[in-house]
Amino acid sequence: MSGRNGILNEIRRIVGTEHVISSPEDCACYSYDASRMQCTPEMVVFPASTTQVAELLKLANREMLPVYPRGAGTGMVGAALPGRGGMALVLNRLNRILEIDSDNMVAVVEPGVITGQLQKAVSHHGLFYPPDPASLAFSTIGGNVAMCAGGPRAVKYGVTRDYVLGLTVVLPTGSILRTGTRTVKGVVGYDLTRLMVGSEGTLGVFTEIVLRLVPAPEDIMTLMVVFPRLDDAARAVCQITRDRIIPSTIEIMDQPTIRAVEEYLHIGLPTDAEALLLIEVDGRPAILAEDASRIGDTCLRGGASHVETARSEAERERLWKARRAVSPALGRIKPGKINEDITVPRTQIPALIRAIGRLASKHDLVIACFGHAGDGNIHTNIMLDKKNPDELQRAEAAVEELFRLVLQLGGTLSGEHGVGIAKSPFMPWEVGEEGLETMYRIKRALDPLNILNPGKMFEPNRAFFRS
Repeated sequence: MSGRNGILNEIRRIVGTEHVISSPEDCACYSYDASRMQCTPEMVVFPASTTQVAELLKLANREMLPVYPRGAGTGMVGAALPGRGGMALVLNRLNRILEIDSDNMVAVVEPGVITGQLQKAVSHHGLFYPPDPASLAFSTIGGNVAMCAGGPRAVKYGVTRDYVLGLTVVLPTGSILRTGTRTVKGVVGYDLTRLMVGSEGTLGVFTEIVLRLVPAPEDIMTLMVVFPRLDDAARAVCQITRDRIIPSTIEIMDQPTIRAVEEYLHIGLPTDAEALLLIEVDGRPAILAEDASRIGDTCLRGGASHVETARSEAERERLWKARRAVSPALGRIKPGKINEDITVPRTQIPALIRAIGRLASKHDLVIACFGHAGDGNIHTNIMLDKKNPDELQRAEAAVEELFRLVLQLGGTLSGEHGVGIAKSPFMPWEVGEEGLETMYRIKRALDPLNILNPGKMFEPNRAFFRS
C-alpha cells in the first residue's frame, strides 16, 4: 500500500496538481454541508472527466481510500460528509450543458451544472425543467439526482427521478456504466437509472445526465389564501384536486410560521390564522383565470377568510415574499434547528400538524411547520439552542416520536432530503430489516470494499452529533 504522499502524487498525475488540495485549512472548506454537521477530508480532488473519475476510483480501491462524491454541499442530511477522512470528490469542474435537443425535449448535462442555470438555458428554447428545490440557485444537477430532489412543483410535475432518462456512471470499482435511453419509453432489462437516482453517492458517481424536458407553461397565476382553521385548509387542498384542478404549487404555513414571518417582515400577515396557503396554477392564460377563480371559490366555501390573487409579476413576487422569508424568520426564534422533511397523505396533514403541536407542548419546544401541502411534504422545524444539552435531548426525543407518528399515518420519513447520516438509524422503521438488507446486498455487489461514500444510509447509529 502506498503512503499518503505517494497517493497524492498519483492523484495529481491524474487530475493535475492545481486540482488537488490537502492542507487542513483548505480541506476544512469541504468539511460540512447544510446539515450543520462537520468532518474534514484528508484531501479534496476536482476531476474534469469520466476517465479521471474512473482512474481515481480504481486507485481508491487499490489503496482502500474512502471516496465521498460532492456537489454544492446543499444537502440537509450529511450525505456528502467525509465521515472517515479520505477523499472528497468535488464535481464542479464537470459543469457543462452538453446539449439541448428542443425537438426531442432532452438535455444532456454534466453533474456540476447549477439547477437554476439549466432552467434558464432551456427556457430560451421554450422548454421547462420542473424540479425546483429551494437551493436551485446554487445546488447542482448531480446532487439533485443523487438525492432525488423535489420542491414545491412536485405536486403537478413530480420529482427529479421523473426527469432522468439516462446516466453515465462510474461505479465504485472504477468501471464505467451507461444506463437508460434518450427516449421516454425504454424497458430493456433492469431499470438501472432508477436504481442510481436517489442512491446518495453510495452506488456510483454521475458524470453525464440525460434529462427529460417539457414545454414551458405559457403563464402563471398565484393566490394567497388565509384560513382561520387548519383543518379547513387541508380539506381545501384535497377538494381542489377533486375538482380536477392540479396546481403547480400548494404551499402551507402553520400559525407559528406565520407569526415568525410577520414578526420578521411586518407585512400584515394575519397572525390569528391557523394556516396560510400559497397556490399557483400554470398553463394557457385563458384556462388559468378560470382555474384561479374556481380555486378561490373552493377555498372560500371551505372556510377561507380571504383570497388574494396576483395579477402581475410584481404582485406574484410580493405574495411569495412571505414564503421565502420563512427560514430567516425562524432563525430569529432560536440559533439552531432540526429540519425534518416528513411526508404524509394529504388527508393526514391536519392530524400530523395537530400531533406536532402536542409534541411541542410535551417537550417544551417551538416547532414550526411549513412546506408542500399539495404532496403532503411538511417541513417540520424543531427550533433549539445547540448549546443547551437538555433542549437538544428533548428535541431528539421529539424527532423519534414524530417519525413513529408519520409511519402510523401512512407516511415516509423523508420526502426529499434523503437519509444520509441524519436518518440512517430510522431506515429499518420504514423499509424493514429485509428491505434494508436487500439494499445493502446491492451496495456490496457494486462496492465490495465499501469505498464509495461509506457510513451513509446503512449505519445503525447516528454517526455525528446533531447541532
